Amino acid sequence: MSETIDRTGTSRWLRLGQHALLGVLALVCGLRAITDGAHPLAELTALAAFIGWYAAGPRLAGKGGGGTVWFVGLTLLWAVLVLVSPENVWLAFSLWLLAGHVLPLLPAVIVSLTVFVVVALEPVRATGEASFAAIIGPFIGMVVALGVAKAQQALVRDGIERQRLITSLYAAQEESAALTDELARVQRAEGASSERTRLSRDIHDGIAQGFSSILLLARAALSEHDPDRLREILRHVESGAAEGLEESRRVVGALAPADLDEGSLTGAVRRVTERFAQESGVAARVVVTGSLTSLPTTAEVTLLRCVQGALANVRTHADAHQVVVSIDETPDSVRVDVVDDGRGFDTEVWTATAAGSPKDGGYGLRATRARLRELGGGLAVESAPGEGTALSAWIPLSHTAKEYP
Repeated sequence: MSETIDRTGTSRWLRLGQHALLGVLALVCGLRAITDGAHPLAELTALAAFIGWYAAGPRLAGKGGGGTVWFVGLTLLWAVLVLVSPENVWLAFSLWLLAGHVLPLLPAVIVSLTVFVVVALEPVRATGEASFAAIIGPFIGMVVALGVAKAQQALVRDGIERQRLITSLYAAQEESAALTDELARVQRAEGASSERTRLSRDIHDGIAQGFSSILLLARAALSEHDPDRLREILRHVESGAAEGLEESRRVVGALAPADLDEGSLTGAVRRVTERFAQESGVAARVVVTGSLTSLPTTAEVTLLRCVQGALANVRTHADAHQVVVSIDETPDSVRVDVVDDGRGFDTEVWTATAAGSPKDGGYGLRATRARLRELGGGLAVESAPGEGTALSAWIPLSHTAKEYP
């Protein structure tokens, strides 16, 4: 009947109670009217029209302005019932309830007062006498009915708002779940890409460089005629292959390089440099300035990979006679320099060249620079044809400190 009535369970029970009340009042009024002498046919006809019009309310109330038209019609039918018999005034209580639902507050009050006047004056018309009880009783019933109707409207509005909020909450939860799934998918993709990059760097700086060393030693063995020197080369090949195998296992297990297992970065760099000197025949030494601060594993791995890659480049490309590896700690950074006296290269050409493939040899330095930048550091390369090469890598101590809990 009212456009504000929702479909919640509470509202449904209230409407059922209202229908039951009107049915009981109609039955009582009909019986009392006929008992009091009203014409049965007139009473039953008017009562049937009243109930039928009341039952048509839900269909009429759904149309524009239909609720008001329907209520006015119901009130007129009630007036006809009152003319048939004064006993029908008791149906006014249902009219007051409906007025509070169908009409705004001010029109509802006006119509309710009009109905109250009819109810209060009807005993006077029928008997010629008026009583205080006949006035105050209906008035209290009118006030209670209007109050109950408006309270029911407020309850219904709260139910509708609560339902709207619940619907919005479910929609927000579904959207949040969708965003979470999308975020997880993106993070998985980024993690996979990052892991592929890490593995490619580890393979290039560790395993690939080991294979390069074995390849150079094998080529040297093919042209070697001295049995003692040949056995020495084979021992280096065996040692390099064993280290490569161990390194590959550690890459698979995402562990630090094997050289770092036995101590600090300084010790690892010394071992790598000594092995390079033994295998390549190039004079190599390590210079350490200051007491090197203990670094996080990530920083040590990155600097060690840088030294390994630089020495591999010296062995493969430089044709050098001497290499110096320097480790230096300044107040704000840790720096590793690898300087050789080899043939050098044109750094401008190297810088201008797009990222090369591992086959072309352009991948190592770029991968090393990317590693260092991830830790807030950097890589500088100075070289010229015939003037050797100086490679300098650094990581700020402020960044490495953040990695410690």
